[in-house]
Amino acid sequence: MAATLEEHQKDLEEVKKLLEKVTRKRVRDVLTAEKGKLESEIKNKMQQKEQGKRETADSEKPAAVVAPISVGYTVKINNYGWDQSDKFVKIYVTLTGVQQVPVEDVQVHFTERSFELLVKNLNGKNYSMTVSNLLKPISVEGSSRKVKTDTILVLCRKKVDHKWEYLTQVERSWLDLPCATGNGLPPGQSALGTWESSGTHVLREWRGRAFTQFSG
Repeated sequence: MAATLEEHQKDLEEVKKLLEKVTRKRVRDVLTAEKGKLESEIKNKMQQKEQGKRETADSEKPAAVVAPISVGYTVKINNYGWDQSDKFVKIYVTLTGVQQVPVEDVQVHFTERSFELLVKNLNGKNYSMTVSNLLKPISVEGSSRKVKTDTILVLCRKKVDHKWEYLTQVERSWLDLPCATGNGLPPGQSALGTWESSGTHVLREWRGRAFTQFSG
């Protein structure tokens, strides 16, 4: 490419010298046209040369070192507590350090009969919880979530201000079944009744802490 460019430049100099000597108009017109053609070709060759230099320089640059993105695995949340008021069903999720996560990374997706909680990148891990088949419909627009120290409160707005006996339809179906006598319980006694009687003081203590935290 350099030799070709050099030849064009020599030809252009020769044409310029001839133009200074020529006297006939027809010959001058031919030389003038040739001069313009050579100038255009020289310009194109020079642009190609510069472009080649830039591409070579770019290709010789060391590749940028990109730090690996740490993608943590997702931990399924299985433990939670719930309570209710006249207008809301409240689900309490304990997650140590959740207050350190950016608010936009604590997400809850609501539907009329379910919600899905997702906490992104808490100490290198994601956390998720899905509750489906809620006992009764909820208002998607009226539902929300709050984040406090080590705790997430999911607020499901009731569509109808009725008391919920259970959180989900599945829970109702299961807990309404009498336990078998082989489990050591009298016929007709439910597992729910046994659990409530043995764990009431723990549940009350936990709910009391949650109420104090989220009402502050």
